[in-house]
Amino acid sequence: MSDSPVSVAIDGDLAIVTVDNPPVNALAHAVREGLSEAVKTVEAADVGAAVLVCAGRTFIAGADIREFDMAPKAPHLTEVVGQIEMCSKPWIAAIHGTALGGGLETALGCHYRVAAATAKMGLPEVHLGILPGAGGTQRLPRIVGAAAAVEMITTGVPVSAARAKEMGLVAKVVEGDLTEGAKEFARSVIGVTPPRIDRAPAAPAPSDAEWAAMRAKVEKAAKGQISPLGCFDSIRNAFRLDLDAGLEAEREGFMVLKDSDQSKALRHAFFAERAVAKPKVIAGAKPREIARVAVVGGGLMGSGIATSLLQAGLEVTMIEMSADAAEAGRARVETNLDSAVKRGRLSAEGKAKLMAALTPAADYGAAAGADLAVEAVFEDMEVKRKVFGALDEAMGAEAILATNTSYLNPNEIAAGLRNPARVVGMHFFSPAHVMRLVEVVQAAETSPEVLATAFALAKKMRKVAALSGVCDGFIGNRMLSAYRRVCDYMMEDMRAIEPIDQAIRDFGMPMGPFQLMDLAGLQIGWANRKRLAPTRDPKVRYVTVADRLCEAGRFGQKTGAGWYRYEKGARTPLSDPFTQDAIEKAAEEAGREKRDFDAETIRRRAMAVLINEGAQILDEGIAARPLDIDMVKIFGYGFPRWRGGPMMHADITGVDKVLADMEAVAADDPGSWTVSPLLRKVAKSGEGFAKLNG
Repeated sequence: MSDSPVSVAIDGDLAIVTVDNPPVNALAHAVREGLSEAVKTVEAADVGAAVLVCAGRTFIAGADIREFDMAPKAPHLTEVVGQIEMCSKPWIAAIHGTALGGGLETALGCHYRVAAATAKMGLPEVHLGILPGAGGTQRLPRIVGAAAAVEMITTGVPVSAARAKEMGLVAKVVEGDLTEGAKEFARSVIGVTPPRIDRAPAAPAPSDAEWAAMRAKVEKAAKGQISPLGCFDSIRNAFRLDLDAGLEAEREGFMVLKDSDQSKALRHAFFAERAVAKPKVIAGAKPREIARVAVVGGGLMGSGIATSLLQAGLEVTMIEMSADAAEAGRARVETNLDSAVKRGRLSAEGKAKLMAALTPAADYGAAAGADLAVEAVFEDMEVKRKVFGALDEAMGAEAILATNTSYLNPNEIAAGLRNPARVVGMHFFSPAHVMRLVEVVQAAETSPEVLATAFALAKKMRKVAALSGVCDGFIGNRMLSAYRRVCDYMMEDMRAIEPIDQAIRDFGMPMGPFQLMDLAGLQIGWANRKRLAPTRDPKVRYVTVADRLCEAGRFGQKTGAGWYRYEKGARTPLSDPFTQDAIEKAAEEAGREKRDFDAETIRRRAMAVLINEGAQILDEGIAARPLDIDMVKIFGYGFPRWRGGPMMHADITGVDKVLADMEAVAADDPGSWTVSPLLRKVAKSGEGFAKLNG
């Protein structure tokens, strides 16, 4: 077994089985084969028990997902887990780091589990659109009961070692050396008949009413994703089938889900999330070390960025126009951190340490010595240019200058500065300490080193960075503008907003477009429309309803009314006659005939426009790959991950069908839309956008 990633060493009366398959000990074929051989070795050896340990920073962290679309190769994990379980000598899994998916299923096949205090365990297969396929839905319920198993498996959220001990998932939490603690435990069970999962159905079983309540909760949380319900049904099998029959049904359920469009989309998202951080343009570029950052602006966005930087372990200087404004910004950061303390994600001591790393200031001179500055001020070109000019004067010529603009051209913001190669866009999403997306915008002269630094900083902040070129709105907001425009057209034609919001929510988005505008604030879009008004093409259909709402002081939730009205202190959108009247008047003045669209047509037209704009962005080189667009929309705009992002959704739906829908949209308003040549090309090829990911 010298070439195997699994080795067996005899330590007196114990066999120490070690998995060493860097970086995360994934259950590739060689590991499964090695474990199968290890069971035979242990069975034949003169030992009383076996301890399963893993080299490196983690226990077995799961299956090798790259093998999902390959022909199955024996031994399968189900067989290996069964072999461990049926061994005549007790196996003890020593868990450190994370035991996830197939890793936890391997540990469940062991007769006992001990864990380091910092370990985490989970069955996250639901995030790939599948269910645990090697006994997880059958063995876990038999160990921890129905409710705990449903919670773990249908959410995919891992549990701590302490929680696992409470549930009965682990027998012992080891505070010191894990291997020594596991060996001590193993010697205490030598001679004990290894406990095995009962081959009968699990007990006690919940009542039918309890099952129904649990399923309803799972269905509500799933929001259209099918795998959580597949997991639930498989867990229930553990209480009505014996183990062997339950395992067989579990495998059948796994295969059905694995072949589903949702699982394909989720696997695409899994790999895309890793690929998006590695654009070709930064290959070989070495990021700079960033220790101190200056943030200009202490409002909602600036304080959120500062909070996220502090949580990444950086020193932050927050610059505002006055001492009072700087203090208000500091208070906003403290409020953000207080929220983290309340949620148990930060200790009071940790908060105090982070606050000590924040320096509020009312002078640009405070930015001197910072490695990087992020401006997060009002979305106005002249304001941003003044900020950049002041930073250029205060900071070293090599210090990186980043703009958080949502729409404006970074090249114009940076015009006339020293060393434009150090200028980059870093478009955070609000609230910046919560939202994970950062669009890294490559200006005309941005150096690869500066881009690489922006990506490395985003990673340090635990964010997903996506590369964008320069255009109005970059990737995300440019697509959002097109999407909102087609929804405006349908709204004016239908004389209603509620059916559109409902159709989009049913698609899997967290909010409909009009609800989302109310949440974000209508004044943002209003300011942008006024900015673009002088250059607006008169042939493009323009819907005036949003302008009428803004002119009436209706800016969304914060003013108690926007597209909807809101009771004081509530966020529930309520229909409002004012909005209906504004829609009717706008449609009448525009001479629009009333039309009806069913929910499916609403969704298809909205997605066609979104995908068409994405194709145009690709064609123009604003985005390098379809996967970059998918990650922007998933992490910045709530596009359902289980649909894979708009470009993956096009492939699954059929690009030819999307093209037909887009052509129908364009035919209704020919002056308003251009069908992307790339959309036509991809539809004609029949190969899909995924091929363009490289």
